[in-house]
Amino acid sequence: MEFKYIISDPDILGGKPIIKGTRISIQLILEWIASGASVKSIVEEFPHLPKEGVQEAILYASRFLDKEILIEIKASAA
Repeated sequence: MEFKYIISDPDILGGKPIIKGTRISIQLILEWIASGASVKSIVEEFPHLPKEGVQEAILYASRFLDKEILIEIKASAA
């Protein structure tokens, strides 16, 4: 699948995938979502981000989960 809004340029953020025309990384989008932000709230906060670009960032990340590496995390006794 080709992504219209996602690029990777070694001169921008060390080549991390970003939304084209910005310095907003896919990783940052996912961190915002994990913190409770919605696609709508992200676009309202950063109006230069196209809604479709934010949605594509989530899709991009999900496409690479099929190649995920599982890391065992043990709960600490609290």
